[in-house]
Amino acid sequence: MKIVSIGTTPVLAPLLRPVRTASGTIDRFPLVLIDVATDAGVEGRAYAQVYLPELLPALEQAVASLSSMATGLPLVPRDVHAHLLRRCRLFGMKGLLGVALGGLDMALWDAWARARGEPLARALGAGLRPLRAYHSVGLYNATEVVAIAEETLAAGFAGLKIKAGFASFAEDLAAVRAAKRVLGNTTALMIDYNQSLTRPEAMARCKGLDGEGLEWIEEPVLADDLQGCARLVQAVTTPIQIGENFHGPSEMRAAIEARASDLVMPDAQFIHGVTGWLEASALAHAAGLPMSSHTFVEASAQLLCATPTAHWIEVLDAAGALRQAPLQIKDGMLMPWGTPGIGLEWREDMISRYRV
Repeated sequence: MKIVSIGTTPVLAPLLRPVRTASGTIDRFPLVLIDVATDAGVEGRAYAQVYLPELLPALEQAVASLSSMATGLPLVPRDVHAHLLRRCRLFGMKGLLGVALGGLDMALWDAWARARGEPLARALGAGLRPLRAYHSVGLYNATEVVAIAEETLAAGFAGLKIKAGFASFAEDLAAVRAAKRVLGNTTALMIDYNQSLTRPEAMARCKGLDGEGLEWIEEPVLADDLQGCARLVQAVTTPIQIGENFHGPSEMRAAIEARASDLVMPDAQFIHGVTGWLEASALAHAAGLPMSSHTFVEASAQLLCATPTAHWIEVLDAAGALRQAPLQIKDGMLMPWGTPGIGLEWREDMISRYRV
């Protein structure tokens, strides 16, 4: 079976609510939808995402360019992945090119699993199972976060992650305590600084949050400041979480060697797709690190089933409005879709509406 064509569609996907962070607000998710066709009639679907609408045309071109190098090859995802890495060795696979590779790789593995008539997890040799799920939202102050926490409980999530990084630590702490009052001790609370703090401020704020019962503190300093992260790991009791900005498994390997976190959460796109995730999963297993996901709920649900140290699945449903099948969350757990591939079928009416 060979790849005969790969189509791309840029969209600005609607969100239930804007995602406010310390660096800005995402009110619509810029996505490139990727559709693979084979000479056997099997199709594969996935998407790549970029946070800035201004970069959406560049991402689409990057996906299309890599796709042109893959068209005509046999549908053997690992071999295609290796082929693209060789072709791009002189330029490297970071930034938009690595993002494009991740999205394309997911679409190829989706087609591969569909050809076998199995969900991706089963095609990889794992069973489908419920995954502990948390609700991932933006930056909310102590007053606003109450309604978010109540919504989290009503929706049946086992955890809530809020953004942090207000102008003062007092505002961060007030939001954390307000959320905890609603969530109680049975629903986990995580916070995400989105790399917004300097080293001294991160040390002060993270130490100040010890004892607040947080599941983790995510990306307090710049993602590539492994030394700074390692110092926080040594000094702070609350687990430090990083990983969504690992550009390929090699960066995760370097973070593990630097002891830069207590937990890891690679992004299925940035880690270079399914192929990269499987390597990252092996690294986490060898290091004994609990491994969670970042966005890409469809592919992540399948991949976490095949991850020995699977921890949490993040639910920030970037493509939810474009997908036919709804999320299945009950008693704090998300159930992966049992249809062939990663469970992604487009709503063509919504794609037409939000296409750029």
